[in-house]
Amino acid sequence: MIVCPNCNHANPDGAVQCEACYTPLPVSIACPNCGATVQADASFCGQCGYNLKSVSAPMLSTPESSLPDPQDLPDPVVPDPLIQPDPIILPTETEAIPNPIRFPTEAEAAPHPVAAQPPAFATQLQQSFARLLNLQTSTIIEIPPSLTVVHIGKPNDQIPPDIDVSGFPNSEIVSRIHADIRVEGETYYIEDVGSSNGTYINNSPLPMGNRHRLRPGDRISLGKGDKISFLFQT
Repeated sequence: MIVCPNCNHANPDGAVQCEACYTPLPVSIACPNCGATVQADASFCGQCGYNLKSVSAPMLSTPESSLPDPQDLPDPVVPDPLIQPDPIILPTETEAIPNPIRFPTEAEAAPHPVAAQPPAFATQLQQSFARLLNLQTSTIIEIPPSLTVVHIGKPNDQIPPDIDVSGFPNSEIVSRIHADIRVEGETYYIEDVGSSNGTYINNSPLPMGNRHRLRPGDRISLGKGDKISFLFQT
């Protein structure tokens, strides 16, 4: 066994370079007294204690041809230094563990039932609806939500009214084509379209061609004298 002087690796007898780091190993010879293998530069035999220095130089010399050429030897491999792992610090009883891993319970892991889809008319129910409250009879008239232009008047051959007021008291002062309510998104506007007795908003006349943005609580009077009037509601 030949011990490498560089990394202390134990190499078999007769090896010329270290199996671990490829460092050239010392030349070994046989002890002239007991025949044990010893290094050529040893002073005494490790087996019998024979004084190797007393042996003549020719006996200890080794032909140069038996030694490997240093240029043919590979470069020694330097092992990477060991990296010390970071110490694991366990929290004390008074310290809380940051962001602990929490596993869901059986109730949380169970799939939630899928809510049933609402019917198609639910979207319409979420929209704002407007209506007219007749102040003389307390009758409520819903403004059709599907129309963008709602005609107010009495039956005629040109533009049939969407809101027919012919059945209300004093309807004789209302023109057959009296006023229009226009719907733009959730905003309602009213305009007079050339009535004989005019349209009044909160007791103020609405000029023909102008439009007024309706707000809840606005009073709409068709004709003079406030004989047939409605309250706008949403």
